[in-house]
Amino acid sequence: MQCPGAQYLASAERTPRQREWRPQLYRKCTDTTWLFLFFLFWTGLMFITGYSVAAGATGRLLFGSDSFGNVCGQKNSPVEGAPLSGQDMTLKKHVFFMNSCHLEVKDVRLSSTVLCVASCPGEQLDTLEEVQLFADNNGSFLCVYSLNSINYTQNPNADSLCPRLPVPPSKSFPLFNRCVPQTPECYSLFASVLINDVDILHRILSGIMSGRDTILGLCIFALALSLAMMVTFRFITTLLVHIFIALIIVGLLFVCGVLWWLYYDYTHDLSIELDTERENMKCLLGFALVSTVIMVVLLGLIFVLRKRIKLTVELFQVINKAISSSPFLLFQPLWTFAILISFWVFWMAVLLSLGTAGAARVIEGGQVEYQPLVGIRYMWWYHLIGLIWTSEFILACQHIMVAGALVTCYFNRNKNDPPDRPILWSLSILFRYHQGTAIKGSFLITVTRIPRTILMYISSALEGKQRGPWSRCVCRHCFCCSWCLGICLRQFNQNAYTTTAINGTDFCTSAQGALQLLSKKSSHLTSVQCFGDFIIFLGKVLVVCFTVFGGLMAFNYNRALQVWAIPLLLVAFFAYFVAQSFLSVFETVLDALFLCFAVDLETNDGSSEKPYFMDQEFLSFVKRINRVNAVRAQGAEHASRNEEGAELQPVV
Repeated sequence: MQCPGAQYLASAERTPRQREWRPQLYRKCTDTTWLFLFFLFWTGLMFITGYSVAAGATGRLLFGSDSFGNVCGQKNSPVEGAPLSGQDMTLKKHVFFMNSCHLEVKDVRLSSTVLCVASCPGEQLDTLEEVQLFADNNGSFLCVYSLNSINYTQNPNADSLCPRLPVPPSKSFPLFNRCVPQTPECYSLFASVLINDVDILHRILSGIMSGRDTILGLCIFALALSLAMMVTFRFITTLLVHIFIALIIVGLLFVCGVLWWLYYDYTHDLSIELDTERENMKCLLGFALVSTVIMVVLLGLIFVLRKRIKLTVELFQVINKAISSSPFLLFQPLWTFAILISFWVFWMAVLLSLGTAGAARVIEGGQVEYQPLVGIRYMWWYHLIGLIWTSEFILACQHIMVAGALVTCYFNRNKNDPPDRPILWSLSILFRYHQGTAIKGSFLITVTRIPRTILMYISSALEGKQRGPWSRCVCRHCFCCSWCLGICLRQFNQNAYTTTAINGTDFCTSAQGALQLLSKKSSHLTSVQCFGDFIIFLGKVLVVCFTVFGGLMAFNYNRALQVWAIPLLLVAFFAYFVAQSFLSVFETVLDALFLCFAVDLETNDGSSEKPYFMDQEFLSFVKRINRVNAVRAQGAEHASRNEEGAELQPVV
């Protein structure tokens, strides 16, 4: 089947001789079975979405709820058998614990009755008369809803229906709008039970919610840094490369030093009592160790590869010329970024709904508790697989589209007359023929990431329990191996996607052809390509370093009631993702350009009958690389001969 739009065909030959590589000549639908499987998988995701909407109650998790099944700050539906449920809590947005100074956990439930109130008591209330006066003046009723405020001092059961005296002064904190006591004794007891015993998901979400403004600001900062890096790579010069590497070195040293300083500050802080602070300290130690290892490795690589800076500048000039034939490629990451963010927001909304899906059960005193429904945990894992697979599919589509646009321009005989709208052409080819290939490749990445996720889950579940050194070593070794396998497989997939864009073959055929072709490529060209990828990776590291530094300075001011290490990790991940989205265009063009060059050498010989597709600038760059390496080889050979000719003379 010949691809529509003959003006884009790489050769005018109607019946070329049979050969393995036929750039841009034939197209067919590839890996259609995987497209059908992906459709079935998303059918399951839609079922989970509908189920979470019907059975979930995200408001209970985000805004808090009382002991009678009412969500604070909302109108509620009544629960059968619970007379105090179904109340309008629109004006009562705060969660108040009637026994905040003596909280206990019995049978995975708090012993204190929880109410929704209009405001938290800012001053200590020593008597029921003061509680009644506070209710009359502020409209915030601190006793059970069934007791009218005028009966606070008259009802004989007021001691059990009203908060335990004295009521400590409290302040609303963005920890699900809870009224947190402010006296040191009550604060310590309240936090040790409520924060230390709360579910880890609640703790993480509380940290995210309390630092949401900071997180948003850091994400915008990471986005601005990524745009600046993209402009730097677009107009790169030798001076810019030196400034860029200097900034990376300073950033690595600075972030590593700040992490170790903060860890030292935490270890010598005698006021650390809560698990949140201990978790922050442990995460700081992990961040410091990882950043130190990364710093040492990257600084060593920069020192070893420092002599290739000039060739790297020339390489990026070649890449920028290739991008200039399709300048809108630089804006393509914006679409990928917007699609991924939209999908992640949808995924998080479904996750929150699943986390609150439960059946209401009335217990003693007319109180309501929610029991998780059967099969929810299996839905969580299915939902997690959907996150990884779909995200990788979107990134695979981006790679195929960018590589397809470059391939269209590269395999064009008339360089003075570039093809019209190569990006739209590549996008149409992707959706008409190669969605199955993107799905299959993204599934392979998903398969390698699932065991890593399971290992992380098992490690966190066993944290705090007695484990032998062998079990910890095996767990870390398996995690490291799966991580390395994922990196290798990602590069393997990218070569397969580019080959599919060139040859129109399925995933396995493309991967096999790319491996065979790249094995014949000169090692000198491979080293230059790898150094170019390394420079792009350093750009991502620079974005992450400065974003994490800003996060360290911002989050360190709120140590106690939020696990800020998790939001900081989230910000670091987001910064790397944004940098990856914007700088991946240069990475994809670089890898695709060298693969197209290898295909060009495989199918042509530079004669008048079979001229090369590459332009003169790229050909001159390759020749310069060969000359430089030839000079180095001659120098090494000359030095080895001198060493062989130097014989020891007898001492007279």
